[in-house]
Amino acid sequence: QVQVAESGGGLVQAGGSLRVSCVFSGITWGDYAVAWFRQTPGMEREFLAAISFLGDDTHYVDSVKDRFTIARDNVQHKHILRMNRVKPEATAVYYCAAGPYYYCSGVVCSATTDYAYWGQGTQVTVSS
Repeated sequence: QVQVAESGGGLVQAGGSLRVSCVFSGITWGDYAVAWFRQTPGMEREFLAAISFLGDDTHYVDSVKDRFTIARDNVQHKHILRMNRVKPEATAVYYCAAGPYYYCSGVVCSATTDYAYWGQGTQVTVSS
């Protein structure tokens, strides 16, 4: 059974930095792609970034490119989303997700249905 443990998040001032991370257990390290999404009340879950099975390719949505970094710690088997120069509109619940593919129909997988395993979500609040 796959289990996902998210951590990090919290309160940060606009312009500051924060990171969230997650660990997947029950699936083999390097056998899955990982993505980060966020969701605000009443809105659909929004794709932010994805990293390939071996971590050699990453993809970002334009709104976070150059400010967010998706990474993986090969020693602790942890997936990380580093957020820099955060904006108040980044306030949301952040989710990590794992799936069997990095590409879906020729593009990086970015739909929630592309990912099978989800973290419980962690709240990030950006104060202005």
